[in-house]
Amino acid sequence: MSKKQLTTINPLTEEVLDTYDYMSDDEASAVVKASHEAHLQWRLRSLDERAKVIAAIAKALRDRKEEFAQLMTNEVGKLIKDSRSEVDLCAAICDYTAQQGPSVLADEEREVDGATGIVTHSAIGVVYGIQPWNFPAYQAVRYSIASLMAGNGVLLKHAESCTGSGLLLRDIYECAGLPKGLFGVLLISHDQSNAIVENDLVRAVTLTGSEAAGRTVAAKAAEALKKTVLELGSNDAYLVLDDANLELAVDTCVKGRLFNNGQTCVNAKRFVVTEKNYDAFVSAYTKKFEAIKMGDPNADDTQLGPMVSKLQRDKLHEQVSKSVSQGARLLVGGKVPDRTGWFYPATVLADVVPGQVAYTDELFGPAAAIIRAKDDEDAMRIANDSRYGLGGGIFSRDVKRARELASKYFDTGMVCINSFDVASPTMPFGGVKASGYGREHGPEGLKEFVNVKSIKIPKSPR
Repeated sequence: MSKKQLTTINPLTEEVLDTYDYMSDDEASAVVKASHEAHLQWRLRSLDERAKVIAAIAKALRDRKEEFAQLMTNEVGKLIKDSRSEVDLCAAICDYTAQQGPSVLADEEREVDGATGIVTHSAIGVVYGIQPWNFPAYQAVRYSIASLMAGNGVLLKHAESCTGSGLLLRDIYECAGLPKGLFGVLLISHDQSNAIVENDLVRAVTLTGSEAAGRTVAAKAAEALKKTVLELGSNDAYLVLDDANLELAVDTCVKGRLFNNGQTCVNAKRFVVTEKNYDAFVSAYTKKFEAIKMGDPNADDTQLGPMVSKLQRDKLHEQVSKSVSQGARLLVGGKVPDRTGWFYPATVLADVVPGQVAYTDELFGPAAAIIRAKDDEDAMRIANDSRYGLGGGIFSRDVKRARELASKYFDTGMVCINSFDVASPTMPFGGVKASGYGREHGPEGLKEFVNVKSIKIPKSPR
């Protein structure tokens, strides 16, 4: 009987790119064991030695940028310029980690009564990552590089759509000097994944994915008393306040909605606009979306490529259609084009209100939901009226006030003011509520998967 296989398909051509055999249970267990055994030696290397390897990974990523970028575009339909930028971001994460990791993770001395206190940041063991398809390189790099810097072993179960990208990343890591087996890629099913979570050699689990997947994995890890970091769904609100620079808001919100073909956890998704600016914003925003050029993601002038799969495209279309039936006003897009490739046009839904799918749920694709607010206070209320809390944004000419709103009232893990951004190596990334918990990037991310250990040494001999 033939083995079950993973298949990657080009979203532009709908043609099969490659197939990969699933691992047997024994093969998967061997990958876990190899990572654990490699970690036992890797953890003994100094922080500076680990940093040198991670710096070498940054160089290797840049050296193979075109190869990696083209593979990502072929596997998931990303615009080629976005794929190149993704590799650049991954290299920047490695740079930051190599430069800051040794000091962030260094031992700290503290004064305690009658003793010297020492706090160390020790490796915990093997960290298992379950990652999605929308950023084939970045999703794997952002947790693995921090974990490797800490001295841990790392496992990756990547989404089927970008299996090739996961394997290429492993090869790049090892070619740059990472010990063989330390970063293991698992080609396994969901049932097999549960067994990996339960494996005694796995000490922590991180997942980026849907809210439902997060609940399932967190429950499985909790049964085994293992730490988790979760980055889940989102419905990021961008507020256009009374005193906003409307031109800046429109341009930025168009970019924020369509970045990565609209398939990003921190895409701008809900646009909460005060009564003062609502009609002008809707008009200008719709004109921008009408002009978006959809096509081959390899072409320099393409602004919107295909979605990753027919399943994802059809789900988005169902959400848009249902929202319209519930009273949302469709201004542009909203129809599945009759062409090869899993395309969906840039779509604008206005007059979105509570009770509609576009208000409540995440639209993971190039569809914008515009919501009317009475005033600034009402806009903030609407923004927080969500079970999600990953990111969001505020447009206001009064930056001091916007900062106060962001820090005191916006119930999310991240806020952009008069701008849109995906991630920065220096700033913590993560959310609250149903968007998950834990942080990646920055000093906070470097310490997520370490054993913060206390050591006391008496000052006088005993």
